Amino acid sequence: MTTESKAARAAGPTLPSSPPLTERQEARRRRILHTSAKLAGRGGFDAVQMREVAESSGVALGTLYRYFPSKVHLLVATMQDQLQHMHETLRKRPPTEEDPGARVAQTLMRAFRALQREPHLADAMVRALTFADRSVSPEVDTVSRLTTAIILDAMGLEGPATPEQLSAVRVIEHTWHSALITWLSGRASIAQVKIDIETVCRLIEVTAPGAEAGPGTGPGTGPGTGPGTGPGTGPGTEKQGKPGAGAMR
Repeated sequence: MTTESKAARAAGPTLPSSPPLTERQEARRRRILHTSAKLAGRGGFDAVQMREVAESSGVALGTLYRYFPSKVHLLVATMQDQLQHMHETLRKRPPTEEDPGARVAQTLMRAFRALQREPHLADAMVRALTFADRSVSPEVDTVSRLTTAIILDAMGLEGPATPEQLSAVRVIEHTWHSALITWLSGRASIAQVKIDIETVCRLIEVTAPGAEAGPGTGPGTGPGTGPGTGPGTGPGTEKQGKPGAGAMR
């Protein structure tokens, strides 16, 4: 089973895909996403104004709205685009750790540091995910599948992931995304984020086929990983709300 099919299985059923874009349409879409990322990188969520995006991209405002019905749609699609580039980079430079959990932790921290270099852009994309309603579900689901694919690639599984492993992947995604939120809000340091990520990635070893969970090592017993603790509540973080449904799951 390929990484893409594993990710699709983890995300569940998908909506029918839209007709493929022509070369000209794809080029126009690329310009729009590039402009969105550039504006967000300068001033965050509020700096992305649809009229300015249209003017800077060289498209009519009505055309922009046909591609992206709202700013939230646009910024979630921007995050999808950023994750695709990140995934390609990670595939070219795969993690070097031997243990699957350590490889995932290393990969997610590399992704985190990439977002750290552009905090305004990261904040804008995370806010868009938080504000996303059902109309943005296809875009949010794509973000989720890309994040799943990044984690599964890092795990380096020889066969299909088990239901327990897929569950662990979802918990890891929640924690990673929540750690990003707490860092963006100034409530967690990079060191604290690293501790949380490394802690939750131990679930990969616990849920591996044939693994025997000893006392205090099973899902729900590790620090900051069990039911009732919620993502972002591990060492060094504070209680806070979770992002929009499906975000980075």
